[in-house]
Amino acid sequence: MREVRITLPDGAVRAYPAGVTGAGIAESLSKSLSKAAIAATVNGRLTDLSQPITENSAVAIHTIRDEEIALGLIRHDAAHIMARAVQELWPDVKVTIGPVIENGWYYDFDRAEPFTTEDLALIEKKMREIIALRDPVTTEVWDRDRAVRHYEALNEPYKVELVGMIPEGQPIRMYWHGHWQDLCRGPHLAHTGQVPADAFKLMSVAGAYWRGDSDRPMLQRIYGTAFRTKDDLKAHLFRLEEAAKRDHRKLGREMKLFHMQEEAPGMVFWHPEGWTLYRALEDYMRRRLRHAGYKEIRTPQVVDRKLWEASGHWEAYQEHMFLVEVEEEAAKEKRVNALKPMNCPCHVQVYNQGLKSYRDLPLRLAEFGACHRYEPSGSMHGLMRVRGFTQDDAHIFCTEDQIESECAAFIALLSSVYKDLGFEKFDIKLSTRPEVRIGSDETWDKVEGALENAILQVGAPYQVDPGEGAFYGPKLDFKLTDAIGREWQCGTFQVDAQLPERLGAEYVGEDGDKHRPYMLHRAILGSFERFTGVLIEHYAGRFPLWLAPRQVVVAPIVSQANDYADQVVMALRAKGVRAEADLRNEKINYKVREHSLAKVPVILAVGAREVEERTVSIRRLGEQRTEERPVDLAMADLIAEATPPDLARTA
Repeated sequence: MREVRITLPDGAVRAYPAGVTGAGIAESLSKSLSKAAIAATVNGRLTDLSQPITENSAVAIHTIRDEEIALGLIRHDAAHIMARAVQELWPDVKVTIGPVIENGWYYDFDRAEPFTTEDLALIEKKMREIIALRDPVTTEVWDRDRAVRHYEALNEPYKVELVGMIPEGQPIRMYWHGHWQDLCRGPHLAHTGQVPADAFKLMSVAGAYWRGDSDRPMLQRIYGTAFRTKDDLKAHLFRLEEAAKRDHRKLGREMKLFHMQEEAPGMVFWHPEGWTLYRALEDYMRRRLRHAGYKEIRTPQVVDRKLWEASGHWEAYQEHMFLVEVEEEAAKEKRVNALKPMNCPCHVQVYNQGLKSYRDLPLRLAEFGACHRYEPSGSMHGLMRVRGFTQDDAHIFCTEDQIESECAAFIALLSSVYKDLGFEKFDIKLSTRPEVRIGSDETWDKVEGALENAILQVGAPYQVDPGEGAFYGPKLDFKLTDAIGREWQCGTFQVDAQLPERLGAEYVGEDGDKHRPYMLHRAILGSFERFTGVLIEHYAGRFPLWLAPRQVVVAPIVSQANDYADQVVMALRAKGVRAEADLRNEKINYKVREHSLAKVPVILAVGAREVEERTVSIRRLGEQRTEERPVDLAMADLIAEATPPDLARTA
């Protein structure tokens, strides 16, 4: 009998009969591994344990401890088990597709009656019964005609359509989970019992058109989530609960920060408190950029299409632009303009004014540039995805030899900004050369090396994402982690040699000849709107004092303390603290409760005794106790705490 040589992860090589499966290899290694095995990787490809191995191969056996692989398989099998449960409960339901998505899966069903919350509980119960059966998962490859006949006999029109969409030459793989069968590429677990019965939950039901086409039938989509352990599921549900409490749209209403309305979809109406927060963030960023050697500029919002054609954005980005046509009287023709969707081409126009020397580089041009992009209505989400936004945008024009130092300086600045804003952890992704690109391999080697060296200089964690760079240059993406463990991609650093070429940017080098500068696109926040939404959710509206829109409220307990309250407010305002007096004829408990709901960080209560002793009773947000302190000491502490961190460092 022919043998195959199997190389294991530890480098050991064993001989097995050709056709051996992952399950067979696991059994030969140990009983415990055989029992725990869920899948195998053969020559870098994840497969079922039942897949025959017919050639010399590198093989790794996976168990539930291999988190990423296990999660994908558990969720994929849970989707199939859910579909089986639905059809066992309601045999007339038609099944369609059920892919794995972030944190779970969904499956679309064609059913006349809408699924209810009670139905989800029934489906979960049935799923646990199927899991308890430990039914084997088996697979076969069928020809197209057999698969079509099979689904036509079952009256499953959606599956018939899916079979027809599989390209010629690709295998049509059928999977059985016990008696129930589905069309799927796989791979899957070995039996239904490998899905943890206490670590999944059905979350919700939504409508979805078949194949995303509004002219096709409306289906019902059931969403589910699954994890390796009950504790992991519990932690995920807690994060979802926390995320709901922190939803920036809800807090934005409660704190009267902003609103949005149909007459201006995707545009933000900032209220006084929200605009105060926005401006505090903007003022902070302006100071940080000025200190880092950036020169602030301002460029037009409406720009002739000719510039967008020259930059290449007209061809690639026109569908996302808001266009404005005007009748030019002098030229007797219509001029087509666009609201700028990004600032880059306009910054090159500023750079191009006047001849530049190598001595002028690096030149760092920053703009808090208002941009507009047409986003589909279904994709907009509060502040997180809007049509009108302001970027903390900047472009650095430099030589090739300056890329590394500029990148290192940027990462250091970004790290400091994120820390000031309350984000201790962020990760970097280095996206390298794609298959289709401009420039020589030598240039790519040098530029990619410059970015990697810059990261190493700063000592930040990073991962390489091969082939995901832009066609004109590599880039860095920065993901920060918020208070409940969610990641947000905000910062970016991109190396661009193409736009200076297209728009004619030059500098005179030390050799007296003209050269093209590199253009480094960079942002720290991304956009003020989205980052403000991230801040609201990160802090759950309980901002540090320096960022809080309303920092201090002085609340008299009795009317005789009103003048004293006004004096304290005026003294705090004179030192830049955002303070106000609540002189309403209401009980102090009512005032405290109302201002606490509005997330005011500090309430100073003053009564007859405080007036006489020149003290204040300090109550901080989230604390039940109060602290009485001399007014001068209390104000000194509050003034220091309300000072932005960059100013505090230079005080």
